[in-house]
Amino acid sequence: MMNPLALLARPLRRAPRVNVVRMQGMIAAGGRGRLSDATCAPLLERAFRSGKPAAVALIVNSPGGSPVQSALIGARIRRLAEETGLPVHAFVEDAAASGGYWIASAADDIHCDRASILGSIGVISAGFGLSGAIEKLGIERRVHTAGRSKSQLDPFRPENPEDVERLDALLEQMHRVFIDHVTDRRGGALGTETDLFDGRFWLGDEAVRLGLADGIGHAVPVLKARYGDRVRFRSFGPRRRLLSRLGLSLAQDALAGVEEAALWARLGL
Repeated sequence: MMNPLALLARPLRRAPRVNVVRMQGMIAAGGRGRLSDATCAPLLERAFRSGKPAAVALIVNSPGGSPVQSALIGARIRRLAEETGLPVHAFVEDAAASGGYWIASAADDIHCDRASILGSIGVISAGFGLSGAIEKLGIERRVHTAGRSKSQLDPFRPENPEDVERLDALLEQMHRVFIDHVTDRRGGALGTETDLFDGRFWLGDEAVRLGLADGIGHAVPVLKARYGDRVRFRSFGPRRRLLSRLGLSLAQDALAGVEEAALWARLGL
């Protein structure tokens, strides 16, 4: 029988900890409640460096948004992972679409629900043409520029084929950057029988089959299976500002909500 004093002398082995960061909403610079590098940076820094975690988990639920902010957030995740040597696990809720998938693919592995939406690896530019409307209203628009292309894609003028060609070239270049990121992160896991980069999106089971995700599973059971039943979780989220708590940003929230609702609507959500 082991001496009780010897047991007491043994160092207590602490249960591993996983720091969890929720990344939810539209991706855009500025605005409360949006995902941007500025809003995510302090959360990610704390998650990777607080309390000697065994890993960092990302809970991703985003319909996408700004490609630049998506790239900045994804690059920050990879930079912190390399600096700390920590594995990063992504768990998709409703969707990791477009920029949301860009962020999810910065993780070392991706799990999702069977009803989650993943993909939409493409770039979009949308607007309205109002040249006929102002003519009917008898409005004369006066625009003066220095620079031949300064007023390109003006919604109050008929489309100029040269402007459209230039925009298409920019979208193709941006799309290439997105594709390079996904292929670099997912590597040989991606299937080759389907064009994964044409803007389509898929539900969980099909996303796993195509290599866009690694498995079906939710955060707690998957992380317990990997780090043990004693694993502890600590969540990191944005602090609500006093004005927001007092309800003094209703107009800004309403406008952001309309814009975000339009992104979710593209996914049928």
